[in-house]
Amino acid sequence: MLLTLANKFVQTIDTITELLGKAVAWLTLLMVLLTFSIVVLRYGFNLGWIGMQESVLYFHGIVFMLGAAYTLKHDGHVRVDIFYQKYSPKQKALLNLFGSVILLLPVCIFIFFISLDYVLSSWNIMESSPEAGGLPLVYLNKSLILLLAITLSLQGLAEIVRNILMLSDNLRDTENRTGAK
Repeated sequence: MLLTLANKFVQTIDTITELLGKAVAWLTLLMVLLTFSIVVLRYGFNLGWIGMQESVLYFHGIVFMLGAAYTLKHDGHVRVDIFYQKYSPKQKALLNLFGSVILLLPVCIFIFFISLDYVLSSWNIMESSPEAGGLPLVYLNKSLILLLAITLSLQGLAEIVRNILMLSDNLRDTENRTGAK
């Protein structure tokens, strides 16, 4: 029963992270097209809007903040692979478990709590861009910090459970990290 719940938890978080990652990927395309439009309008037609330029920064923030959990799920974060690449799957699981419990979760919790007042005060005043013609959504952009901490923590918990299951030889789901069989 507990193993079934653990596997279900991992699959649920993985599914959410996968959907979020794919949505962010489409935002990346939109960001590139928007940047291209800004360049064409500015240098081809001598037109420009601050709000349009700021929206690229917002998309950039969304891609990085909401894409972090997806990157963790696909083991795409930077690590020193000198030793890691030679480890057995169980040794990798032990190291990943240690890193998630000792480093990842405490950092995510710290980011969440240290940013909470910052984000709430921005929401309290409905902070907008200080630039004339800028976007009135700075408070939403700052909220991405909290979403980063939440999504990365959830995926971190899924990785912890996955590694515990791997170490206990009870990982029933034989799919690899990317979901392919």
